Order: sequence, then structure tokens, then C-alpha cells
Amino acid sequence: MNTATHNPLLQALAYHAGQRPRAIALEGECVSLSYQCLQEEVEETAAILYANGIQAHGINRIAIMMDNQPAWVIFDLACQQLGVTLVPIPAFFTPAQVTHTVADAGISIILCDQSPMVAEQLQAVFPQQDLRPLGRVGGHGSWMMTLPSLVQAPLANVARITYTSGTTGDPKGVCLSADNMSSVAQSLAEVIHVNQTDRHLCLLPLAVLLENIGGVYVPLLSGATCVLPSMASIGMQGAAGLSPQTMCDTIRRHQPSTLIMLPQMLQALVIMVQAGFQLPASLRFIAVGGAPVSLELLVQAEGLDIPVYEGYGLSECGSVVAVNTPASRRPGSVGRVLPHLQLKFADDGEVLIHGNHFQGYLNQRSEDDGGWLATGDLGYLDEDGYLYLTGRKKNCFITSYGRNVAPEWIERELLISPAILQAVVFGETRPFNVALIVRRDGFLNADIDAAILRANQQLPDYARIGAWVEADAAMTLHNGLYTATGRPRRQQIRQVYGEIIEQCYQHPNQTTCGETSQRSAHVIL
Repeated sequence: MNTATHNPLLQALAYHAGQRPRAIALEGECVSLSYQCLQEEVEETAAILYANGIQAHGINRIAIMMDNQPAWVIFDLACQQLGVTLVPIPAFFTPAQVTHTVADAGISIILCDQSPMVAEQLQAVFPQQDLRPLGRVGGHGSWMMTLPSLVQAPLANVARITYTSGTTGDPKGVCLSADNMSSVAQSLAEVIHVNQTDRHLCLLPLAVLLENIGGVYVPLLSGATCVLPSMASIGMQGAAGLSPQTMCDTIRRHQPSTLIMLPQMLQALVIMVQAGFQLPASLRFIAVGGAPVSLELLVQAEGLDIPVYEGYGLSECGSVVAVNTPASRRPGSVGRVLPHLQLKFADDGEVLIHGNHFQGYLNQRSEDDGGWLATGDLGYLDEDGYLYLTGRKKNCFITSYGRNVAPEWIERELLISPAILQAVVFGETRPFNVALIVRRDGFLNADIDAAILRANQQLPDYARIGAWVEADAAMTLHNGLYTATGRPRRQQIRQVYGEIIEQCYQHPNQTTCGETSQRSAHVIL
């Protein structure tokens, strides 16, 4: 049942356990594990799972639904030791998404903890199923839920099925091998120069592939330390809520050298630093990705000596594809492509990637792509090999003047304003563009007007905002309007706000061009 001899991550764990047995590998809220202890925990946990019928020739796919903690990593590595496919279920998934994931992946076993958010989710989705103790793993009590037996066809060379929340429809299961994930982690460790003195603080859920690869695998491959506080203790509330003060308190307490952030987290950090928060002297690298980042926000961060580096990735490529680094940095780009990948462009500017492709989508027929993956992203390379992204191919729209517009470009300019929490732009076949705005607490209509006018000064006339509509509430994963990584579900948003958006074009010369269900639209041009 041992697959460690063919797994780079398990090989690295064994090496560091032998060479530096007392060095800290994982640091949780109530326990720290040395590399030697981690290896022992992985072997013991693999034996426990095997004894419970979880093995490559028995139950070959299991799910995990846990808060961030060392036990999450131990279960992950134990499954790799057994050759079992692990299916992470984010705690921020809706009950419908959890149900779909379990059915689509053929899950009969869920590993979980008793954190309130996980227990509530499981009880809501599977009210008739009982949890039974599996023992203490990584210093935490762990539990197992057994579901009615489902048919599981063997999956060759699939260590992970990561479900993307996507922009439309049900989540899709992206199948990845251990080599897929290790290749990304090894390239990241190389270009970022991760070493044994580094401390990575996980700010994103481990069910998010980016944090799992960049925040756990990279440190473990390098003999560094991975710090794993709970989501609540770093200020994360669900998929979109964040307490900037709590996040900064956690950063100060753990003194990390590296972090991974989403753009909204970076914006919160910039505001906190402007207000007087002192970054730890140890902090040398903050990767930001998951959604487009405003160039002005990056410039602001650089001006405050925040060591932020934008990157770009896809689950289908095992996460990170390109990233800026201290030795190779160009703000506004997403960096240079990692060394294990190749890149070219289709005639329409779509980014195509070769190397380290996923094993296909679960339960969907794979098509031969000739070795090149069509990403759906539009972009270009500059003369020095830095990759720039201009938008999503499917999101581009054409105005009534025949101009092509990538809405992400405009949204990046809007989101730099501290008055704007979220922004989504529409303008298909129309003479001007309309922005749906979620304002931050404490700001007025005049602040939004000023923010839009500032953005318009940076944009050509065909891309400018002509009117804006205020949203009823923040757009989140739970109301179906945002993905977990902060990308808008444009079709669903249009269904909710389409009527008031249309009124902007019916009354273009009025300061307030209509009201629907207490919503109003405000003309700028």
C-alpha cells in the first residue's frame, strides 16, 4: 500500500525527516509537528484508513471537509501514501454544490472535523448520516461519515479531484496526478527560492488548490514550515467575508516569510498599512491571484513596501502557470511562465499552454487538444517574456460602436477605489457601459461618482462607464453571484439586475435614470 517511492512530495518528507528530524514542518493552533513526527503521523494515519477499508483496491475515492489544520495535510499525504484519490470539499460550498460533488465523485466516505461550519454543512446535506470518531490526527479529533455505497470506477493516476466552483452551472471535477501537483510545487520553490528558514502562513482554505500547492507542498518540498491557523482566526468568514484587523493580527503573531492572497485581501492589507500596520520584517513574498488585480493597487502596495507579486493559474494546469518574482518582476503582468510549461497564442489572442495538463474532467469525455490547453483567457507576451492578460474570451462583449471590450479591464480600474467593494461591467450591443457596484460601508454616492470618473480618465472612450447601479447586497458564493475566488457569475448577475441596468439606456440623460425595488441607477456621462 506504499506509493512513496514514486511520489516527489512523500520522498521529500522522508528526506527531511531523516536529515532534519526536529525541524518544524506543520504549525497549528494547538500542535506543532516536526518532520519526523509528520512522517510518523502520515504512516499511522494511512494504516488507520487502510484498516477502515480505504485503499487503492477497495474504496478508492474519499472526500475531505475540514477547517485548516495539520490534520488536513496528514490525511492528504496519507491518501497519497495509499494511492487513494482525495476530493476536497470547500466548507463555503452551498448544500447543492456539496450534494453534486459527492454524487459526481461517487463518494462514500467523508473525512471531517467538528468545526461549526463543517458540522452544520454536513448535517444540512446528510441529515440521516452519523459521524463516527476516527481518532486524533495531528492533534485534532477527526471523524468519518459513511454514505450509502456508490459505484466507484478505478481512476488511474489521479491523486486529486479538485472541484471548481466555476462561473456557471455545477462545479466540475478537475483530475490531477501527484506529478501534476508536484511539478508546479517544484517550479514555484525554484523561482521563489524557498528555503528551510521560510515560514508560510496559510490564509486561504486548503480546499483551494492554490493554497494547497503553493502553501503546503512548496514548503514541505523545501524543508520549510507551513503555518495552519483556522479560517476564523485569520478573519475569514465564508467565501467572501474578511476582517482586515484579524488578518493583520494573525500575520503579526506568526511572523511569516510568505503568503498567498486574493485581490480583496491585498486591498484590505494596503488599507491597513496605510492606517499604520507594520509588516513583519520576515515577510518577503506575497503572491496574489485568483482574480484580476488592478495595476494601481499593485503600485500602491509597492509604494508601501509590501512585497506583492501577481501570478496566474488554472486548476487544469495544477494551479500556478506564471508568476512575478523578486528576480523577475513587471507590475501589470502576471509574470513569466513557470519553467515546466510552454505557452503560445491562438489567432484571436487566446492563451494556449503545453505541459503538465490535468487528466481530464471527471465523468466527462476528454478531447484531444493536440497537446495544447485552450485556457479561455486572452493575453499577450511582451518582448521580455512577461505574460499580460486582457480578459476572459467568453466575457468579452461588443458595443454598439463595434468595439471589443474585456470587462475585467474596466473592473480592475474601479476596484482600486476604497469606496468600491465589488464591480461588474455590462455593455453588450450598447452605446456605453454600465457598472453594477457594491459600495463599502461609510461611503456616499458622490464617492462612487468620483471613483468612476477617476477610472474613466484611465480608459478610452469606448470602455468608460456611463452609468452605475447599486447592488442590493454583496455578491457572494452563497447567493450564487460570485465564485469562491472572487470572479463574478455574469449571467446570474444579469438575471437579478437586468431590469434596472436596462433602464439606464432608456433614460440616458437623467441624473437618476430609474428605480426598481428600491434600486437606483446613476448616470455619469
